[in-house]
Amino acid sequence: MRSTPDDLLFQIKTRGPSRTLELAGALAISRQAALQSLEKLAAEGLVEHATARAGVGRPRRSWSLTAKGHGRFPDTHAQMTVDLIEAVRAEFGPAVLDRLIARRERVVADGYRAALPDAGLEARLAKLAQLRAAEGYMAQWSLQADGSYLLIENHCPICAAAAACQGFCRAELSLFQMLLAPARVERLEHILAGARRCAYRIMV
Repeated sequence: MRSTPDDLLFQIKTRGPSRTLELAGALAISRQAALQSLEKLAAEGLVEHATARAGVGRPRRSWSLTAKGHGRFPDTHAQMTVDLIEAVRAEFGPAVLDRLIARRERVVADGYRAALPDAGLEARLAKLAQLRAAEGYMAQWSLQADGSYLLIENHCPICAAAAACQGFCRAELSLFQMLLAPARVERLEHILAGARRCAYRIMV
């Protein structure tokens, strides 16, 4: 069972920079209780705040995760994976590494295809988000006002591996394009490009 500090970290991770009152409302606790927990998290180096004045009254704090705070969310076997990637690249060359990534993509794609319903785009997208969430991507989806869909991954559990080898990110995008065809999929935000999350637009 998560504690209030853990819940606050989760909310900031999924919402992005957030004000104290917003976080208190999301957790159904008082503003003072949220502020006390946030200040403790700041003292531990897990969150930080920026202060901005919005109209009349006291300046408002907007809280965000530090690099240490992001590190509280798992990056699965990070260092071991990076070491293996570098070893394969050094011993066998980048072409072999690309083939291994392509093989992994095929295996993952087969598993997703078996799990995704043989139904419309929205049903497939909902199931895909559920599968990705179960794998640690903190994924969610929503219908946009223009009729497109947004798939968001608030966390990347293989971020270290993806940073060491961009092929993982190329494979992810092509995987989504294949699974959600004939809809078009484009990446709007990318963690490795400095964004706080990965986001994809799906257009019919």
